Amino acid sequence: LGELADLFPGVPRLALTATADDLTRADIVRQLRLGSARVFAAGFDRPNIRYLVELKDRPERQLLAFLRSRPKGEAGIVYRMSRKKVEATAQLLAAEGFVALPYHAGLGAAVREANQERFMREEGVVMVATVAFGMGVDKPNVRFVAHLDPPTSLEAYHQETGRAGRDGLPAVAWMTYGLGDIAMLRRLVTMDSGVNSRFEGGEGGGESRERRERLKQQKLTALLGYCETVNCRRQVLLRYFGQELPEPCGNCDICLT
Repeated sequence: LGELADLFPGVPRLALTATADDLTRADIVRQLRLGSARVFAAGFDRPNIRYLVELKDRPERQLLAFLRSRPKGEAGIVYRMSRKKVEATAQLLAAEGFVALPYHAGLGAAVREANQERFMREEGVVMVATVAFGMGVDKPNVRFVAHLDPPTSLEAYHQETGRAGRDGLPAVAWMTYGLGDIAMLRRLVTMDSGVNSRFEGGEGGGESRERRERLKQQKLTALLGYCETVNCRRQVLLRYFGQELPEPCGNCDICLT
């Protein structure tokens, strides 16, 4: 897309993204050759969202305990890493009396559309999904977003948890994580970089691949730091995006317990 600067030198260009840290924003400006373009970044704080993180130990049982601690009939999203896990978790929740629907790229388009429509229109539906679910989802009264597997970065986490509480009322972002999850994500990053390298030609391709992998590994390290922090989670999360919160938030598991 950087070539657009040469192809249409007099045409204004605008680059938009949902959630990006300082490094990513700088990379967008550099890659798209936007030069001295102005950068507009809104605040990242969602004070109505309560952040809760648990060490993973029989995650399905932990999820059931979390859901049963919530008021009945709440709408929510449960993110899982794979299609197989999505199907298994949706079946488990349905067997336990919840209205739970699966959503992943392996389902037919008609099934995905029908499930998303039910989630948007009905009350009390729990959508169990991969990250294929989320773009364009703007249901205001999602009361919780649960991650049974950690996402790949704090950007992804902020974007996915931000689908909760868009009506401004209290909501919860709940996540379980294990060191095994982080190790698997690190392997996936390395494999992904190896696959992408086959499609990169020309001078500097290897350097670009190494830089991209290093950046993704740094993002995973930051995510692990967020999971394992003993400080206010909101302060850690906002600091990652270059925003300082002067006092602990009082609305995360670290502050509360």
